[in-house]
Amino acid sequence: MKKISLLLISLLGAGAAFSQEWAPESTEWWSPEPALVKPAKSPGQPPSDAIILFDGKDLSKWNSDRGGEPTWKIANGEAVTVPGKGGIVTKEYFGDCQLHVEFKLPKPVKEDAEDLHGQSQGNSGVILMGRYEVQILDPENNKTYVNGMLGSIYKQTAPLVNPYTKNGEWQVYDIYWKAPQFGTGGVLESPAVITVVLNGVCIQNNYILKGHTPYTGLPEYSAHGRLPFSLQDHGRAVAFRNIWIRNL
Repeated sequence: MKKISLLLISLLGAGAAFSQEWAPESTEWWSPEPALVKPAKSPGQPPSDAIILFDGKDLSKWNSDRGGEPTWKIANGEAVTVPGKGGIVTKEYFGDCQLHVEFKLPKPVKEDAEDLHGQSQGNSGVILMGRYEVQILDPENNKTYVNGMLGSIYKQTAPLVNPYTKNGEWQVYDIYWKAPQFGTGGVLESPAVITVVLNGVCIQNNYILKGHTPYTGLPEYSAHGRLPFSLQDHGRAVAFRNIWIRNL
């Protein structure tokens, strides 16, 4: 016991001596200073350094994923998919980012009720870098595989919880994305990491992606740099508004 006490005193003394060797200013740095960013006045609105991708007026920051101009309908500040006409893809390329997307899923039409189920009901998706999908899918009375439901990283992992409200109401995704990094010869150096917040509730917490998110087969990585992101057309009219992004 005596030996332990002496050792403890010795270590504490060494620690105190070590601390005294350092002047406080030797562990401080004063530049470069972080840029000033003016936050939004209300939740969900873009801060001053955000790139506005859709403000309710036009899709001038987008192309159709089939080439040319988007054919989505713009009305009442919303961009609505035209089923069968294709998705939209940003003209600008992105890497690490903070992405805000608001979406609204339609109520099933009674005469089509038998056809509206599972992956056919209110389906779209936020596809980061053209290959990593955060699923958008109607979860209201609509059973499907959980790694393909709303908030899933498609075919990889289910959301932690389901904070969806109801059809016909606006839902809010805030996505924090760390892109994968590749080295010489396309070797993966660090995988993609994603945090997803739906309606203010964290549903993906620093999830490490296993690769891309294919409909069939297993995920894998292939080397790439900065790429656009897209919003998917999956055969149903889904509305979007207030889309903005920040480069990180």
